[in-house]
Amino acid sequence: MNAVALKGLLGRKLRTVLTALAIVLGVSMISGTYVLTDTITAAFTNVVSDSYSNSDAVVSGKVAFKNTNSNTEETPAFPAAVLAKVKGLPDVAAAAGGIGDQVKLIDRNGKVISTGGGESIAASVDPANDKRFNPLKLVAGTWPIGNGQIAIDKRTSQQQHYAVGDSIGIAADEGVLQMEISGIATFSSSSSIGASTIAIFDVPTAQQLFDKEGKFDQIQVAAKSGVTPEKLVGEIRPLLPATAQVKTAEAQTQEAVDDVNSTLGIFQKVLLAFGVIALFVGAFVIANTLSITIAQRVREFATLRTIGGSRRQVLKTVLLEALVIGLLASVLGLFLGLGIAKALDALFSAMGVDFPKTGTVFATRTIVVSILVGVVVTLLASLRPAIKATRVPPIAAVREGATLPVTRLSRFGPVFSLATLALGILLLVYGIFGGGMSTASRLLALGFGTLILFVGVAVNAKRAVRPLASVLGWPGARIGGLAGTLARENAMRNPSRTASTASALMIGLALITFVAILGAGLRTSFGDAVDKLFVADYALTAENGFDPFTKQADEAVGVTPGITAVTPIRAGDARVFGDNTQISAVEPNLSKGVAVEWLPGSKNAAARLGANGAFVDKDYAKDHHLKLGSPIPVTTPTGKVLHLRLKGIFDPPKGGSPFGPVTMSAETFDANYASPQNLMTLITIKGGVTPSNTARLDLALNRFPDAKVQTAAQFKQTQEDDINIVLNVLYGLLGLSVIISLFGVVNTLVLSVFERTREIGMLRAVGMTRRQVRRMIRYESIVTALIGGALGIAVGIFLAVLTTQALSDEGIVLAIPWRTIALFVLGTIVAGILAAMFPARRASRLNILKALQYE
Repeated sequence: MNAVALKGLLGRKLRTVLTALAIVLGVSMISGTYVLTDTITAAFTNVVSDSYSNSDAVVSGKVAFKNTNSNTEETPAFPAAVLAKVKGLPDVAAAAGGIGDQVKLIDRNGKVISTGGGESIAASVDPANDKRFNPLKLVAGTWPIGNGQIAIDKRTSQQQHYAVGDSIGIAADEGVLQMEISGIATFSSSSSIGASTIAIFDVPTAQQLFDKEGKFDQIQVAAKSGVTPEKLVGEIRPLLPATAQVKTAEAQTQEAVDDVNSTLGIFQKVLLAFGVIALFVGAFVIANTLSITIAQRVREFATLRTIGGSRRQVLKTVLLEALVIGLLASVLGLFLGLGIAKALDALFSAMGVDFPKTGTVFATRTIVVSILVGVVVTLLASLRPAIKATRVPPIAAVREGATLPVTRLSRFGPVFSLATLALGILLLVYGIFGGGMSTASRLLALGFGTLILFVGVAVNAKRAVRPLASVLGWPGARIGGLAGTLARENAMRNPSRTASTASALMIGLALITFVAILGAGLRTSFGDAVDKLFVADYALTAENGFDPFTKQADEAVGVTPGITAVTPIRAGDARVFGDNTQISAVEPNLSKGVAVEWLPGSKNAAARLGANGAFVDKDYAKDHHLKLGSPIPVTTPTGKVLHLRLKGIFDPPKGGSPFGPVTMSAETFDANYASPQNLMTLITIKGGVTPSNTARLDLALNRFPDAKVQTAAQFKQTQEDDINIVLNVLYGLLGLSVIISLFGVVNTLVLSVFERTREIGMLRAVGMTRRQVRRMIRYESIVTALIGGALGIAVGIFLAVLTTQALSDEGIVLAIPWRTIALFVLGTIVAGILAAMFPARRASRLNILKALQYE
């Protein structure tokens, strides 16, 4: 029987290849995700390891908490006097202190040099004392000495065409400073660490630039021979102030690697989710394809039963075919994943996100998981068709047009299908609206609920095929004449088969529709919030609209003729009521730039904050049982606790507000944060938005290239552009599931052509032309695709309605982008045409006489 199964596969090469492609693509996404994230992790690990390769212990600043979801993270520096104490220890062989911060490089045109999603790293060097600890390698020129010199990384020098002796700008707090390039360096043996830029200064210059005179950010220590790192750490710890900590170099490296893994872990899980979706769609394709082929091989299986084959042997035959297909497809997908990894890396590079580079990592886990998942999914998808094959009676071998017998459980089919649909909906509702659930439990309920919902829609779809095909096939019947009419009837002939084929396409389109509606809701709610809050004429933000920028830009704007108000909104990390979060700070003139809807007793709270006041939104007050006068303890990164009192509660618009959970006065913030920075500054000017006012503001900010002026409309558009970039990436990743579903359409049409060979021969014999045959197959494909599109769009809207209802408190509104959905419908028609190209050509080229003799 094994030989029969293998010969059967070889005898149906086209069907085997088309079936395998669905698994190949799904597995390649999983393999590519692991290869990409493992390679990125290895690259970051190498960078961190090189940083501490010659150290035994590392002294660094100590933060009271760690807010990994922030762009305003701040680690306090510690007194430089610690270095002398450390050097005085008897077990210390060498020690050197350094500065590590952030500074953006400015090109010859006065623009910020992009870091491609990386960091603008600033580092110090002290060639006389820390040569052994310096991971930077000089490749040209000399290390910087004095206030006017800088060294830069090799990648920046090459891409921006800088050489030793040239002048380059840095975005300092007081504006752009021009410095002479004394040298070009690499990080260890790498020419770059992703797209990050590196600006290198001598220690005194770095301390002055970053307002850290008499301080260090880090001290690396080497122990004398025979002294363990743990012993060295134990000796150093009593010497440290409260703002410093010491760890072994190994522990410091592991902490940095863990931070990278934490960030990449989320990234990896998101990409793997798309791989799972692709495999889920592939399972539909395989199950449908095998069901059709088994229905077409009734006489073959009956013959096997007649000559002595048992039901168990027939089951093994079908499962062996599936195993071989799954194994071969998984191996191909595993290696195709290498190409997928490169494609994903190129995609993120095109978005401006470049990762550090190292050799491709092809881990054993990647091989095992990819092959195991591919094979298991294939076997599970083939199980139901395989069981159906065992029900073929031996007598069917002598019957013309024999079909599979109906099982005793088939009468429960409608009940089971409706129960499956109801279960999926209940799990989704529970996952979205259920209270007291952990994040993991909620995600689990949502994930399984969505999968079961798709299965429920798929098993119930056959009841909707006839009415949908009748309506959606009507234009083809009118335009295509006889070919269009036959196409519509063919789609209606076997509702189960059409539904199964359309269901694979339904899944991809449902998710794409869901993403589109959610994106439209985000854009709408954000736009409404800006319209309600933004009463200033201009907004000042960082060049990328996301990073914080120096508060000194406010002073430059403030002296511009015609300015009536400059309203900054600062941001920083804090720990409030046990949660690590990003708080905000404002000036008393907040009302000049932002229209805040204060609740009773809170009017003009921003002007009354003083040294210990704070305001929050009404939901935060409700969640933490706060009322006017309630104490709010705010812990800063240094561990200092600010005892604030609630002086205001406001009602934010649906799209949110620019404030953090807690907002204090800028005066209090500046007094307790080492490097206060703005997230946004609102500007009011006489005459409002005019070309001349815009030009004046641009001129005033000439020294601050990292700050850009935008009108309310431009500010909204910038944020919407960011949302659109994310949506386009999601569309691209979900597009893989759509491609797989199209292979399902191709499979069904090819198998349908095999099944209807005599029928097509008869049509050709009575006068149907080859063009009409192609048109018939093409219209049938379009009708099938449109059925999948109709089901997918309906399910996507249903999911979006549930989600937006659950997120209504977060400001997300339901906004259906009808134009985008119309494009999806058009894309579905195009997809149907593309899927029909090969089957239509094959059908039109059938030999009439051979087709009439076909069995």
